[in-house]
Amino acid sequence: MWGGRRFHSFDFDCRERFGTKLYKLSLDAGFSCPNRDGTLGRRGCIFCSAGGSGDFAADRALPIRGQLAAAKALVAAKNRSGRYIAYFQAFTNTYAPPKVLRARYFEAAAEPDIAAVAIATRPDCLPPEVLSVLAELAAFKPVTVELGLQTIHERSARFIRRGYPLSVYDDAVHRLAESGVDIVTHLILGLPGETRADMLASVQHVCSLPLSGIKLQLLHILRGTDLAAVYETCPGLFPLLGLSDYIDTLLGCLAVIPGNIVIHRLTGDGPKRLLIAPEWSGNKRLVLNTLEKEMKRRDFLQGEALGSDSGCPRP
Repeated sequence: MWGGRRFHSFDFDCRERFGTKLYKLSLDAGFSCPNRDGTLGRRGCIFCSAGGSGDFAADRALPIRGQLAAAKALVAAKNRSGRYIAYFQAFTNTYAPPKVLRARYFEAAAEPDIAAVAIATRPDCLPPEVLSVLAELAAFKPVTVELGLQTIHERSARFIRRGYPLSVYDDAVHRLAESGVDIVTHLILGLPGETRADMLASVQHVCSLPLSGIKLQLLHILRGTDLAAVYETCPGLFPLLGLSDYIDTLLGCLAVIPGNIVIHRLTGDGPKRLLIAPEWSGNKRLVLNTLEKEMKRRDFLQGEALGSDSGCPRP
């Protein structure tokens, strides 16, 4: 097991790599997105909120150091180690001139209590000159690049208005791996029309590439998104996963994720003030506790479907 856990958790990975728990400080560096500025579209992905998936980020009007200070103040009381991850979360965080990117990244990384930097972006926003900046940053402090793939299935990709084919993602992962950064992929479970087999196929595909981590996200509906408009206008168009179905789906995914891949997230964590459905997803602790109980009941470990080839440490 991983520190008593039945999956290779992000918390366990931080303690192994850095010797302590790390807290993420969500940042808004003032960037846009090709799916919002007219390059590909103007409304973003169908599920994306007005905050560009950075609803927990600090005020973008503040400089990076100011945002870091504000974010630290929110978690300082529970962060005994005083070490953090600077998380460039809102919108597309490689979508700017390399000179601007370098200035933003290094302003955060230069802070002595920042142990690592995480950068959320799109795989179609990684030209060679940006990869060079990322490689330079990775030589200074550990860097994780998070790619929002969501699904490998083109029909679903069109529905969510992702804006690029799977081949672009595959190519980006290989080029990032050569740059010396860790790679985390986001997948959404429960997209309209996708079966459990479809979801597992997405998981298996990304795990066949040189990833270090994965984020599994329940499809949930947030106010102000185009997905909310579809859901409220045509509520019977697509069902949302119930808690028991989601737990079963998660276990299916975890069974085929090799033990060397870090699980960064297992459920949605959108702002409760924006959540429309499913209501149960707003109780993150309920989801994780239910999963843990079911894993114990089944004597389940991450990667168990892969056997000895999973790289999974056994108890």
